[in-house]
Amino acid sequence: MKIAIVCYPTFGGSGVVATELGIALAERGHEVHFVTYQQPVRLGLLNNNIYFHEVHVPQYPLFRYQPYELALSSKLVDTIKHYGIELLHVHYAIPHAYAGYMAKKMLKEEDIYIPMVTTLHGTDITLVGNHPFYKSAVTFSINKSDVVTAVSADLRQKTLDIFDVENDIEVIPNFIDSRKYQNAFTDCQRSLMASADERIITHISNFRKVKRITDVVSIFYKVQKEIPAKLIMVGDGPEKEKAELQCETLGIEDKVLFLGNSNEIDRILCFSDLFLLPSETESFGLAALEAMANKVAVVSSNTGGIPEVNEQGITGYLSDVGNVDEMAAYALDILRDDSRMAQFKENAYLASKKFEITNIVPLYEEVYEKAYKSRFKNSY
Repeated sequence: MKIAIVCYPTFGGSGVVATELGIALAERGHEVHFVTYQQPVRLGLLNNNIYFHEVHVPQYPLFRYQPYELALSSKLVDTIKHYGIELLHVHYAIPHAYAGYMAKKMLKEEDIYIPMVTTLHGTDITLVGNHPFYKSAVTFSINKSDVVTAVSADLRQKTLDIFDVENDIEVIPNFIDSRKYQNAFTDCQRSLMASADERIITHISNFRKVKRITDVVSIFYKVQKEIPAKLIMVGDGPEKEKAELQCETLGIEDKVLFLGNSNEIDRILCFSDLFLLPSETESFGLAALEAMANKVAVVSSNTGGIPEVNEQGITGYLSDVGNVDEMAAYALDILRDDSRMAQFKENAYLASKKFEITNIVPLYEEVYEKAYKSRFKNSY
């Protein structure tokens, strides 16, 4: 099947999932076309089954904000017609499903019927989509999609609670590809991050307010008072400066490494002992799953789709949002004893296997087939 994928090309979870899905589909013989404003960060060298089409937004003084949705829908029409695309898969309801619907309408004028699958990832529903300015557009985009999927059961329910949804929503969880993780790094490489007697605690995110970055630092502060430890902070965003200042205020700046965005997540997680994810909300918790796939235990908040990934007392622990004291106690419970920590790590790795990409991609292929068969039934 010839599939066009629309996503954000950044380090965020939705972009990572969309890119990895496209790569896996290409490996299974599908022809995949990424359509976005820059090449996705997780997309390496293109091959015979993977193509990238850049969306250019012309700059006009007339517009205060340049109309990306208009440029995207036009690019989709051109790409679909030129390459004979058979299915459109958009990640995020707005602006991508909205632009996808406009492309469908334009193509219909030429008797071209293209089915559209929309995958909901979280902030397009719980934050942006729930805003009164966008709520009608999100509802419209969801209901005009041929098939809608959500990355967790929690996100599906939130969508049904917030919007007047007419379509069914199928749950297809996020995934990991364990083949991409390397675990053959040497101890001397670990020593670049911490000494032999120190535990390594890691946090990876886009450093937005919802990630509660200051909670990460507060948890670590309590932990390092009890045991030798280092905190590795991976990512970049608006809360980073606040976290750096917090570390200076607490006098732990020499124990915290801010690495910025990185394409070497496996190298960092390979030596990590614990992953912290105290978010206000997470539609799924992909960062936690990636940690688990690298044999890292998780201490997280008990919110959104995270409990569908992190199992209490097995792969790690969950606490109420903002309960820094309990999270720190849970972290120490895991880190203090070598054998106990090893068991949590092994449990985390085994639990991650059910989210292996080879189990999830066939679910998307079934959805594509369903959407393709229904392409003439949709009223547009």
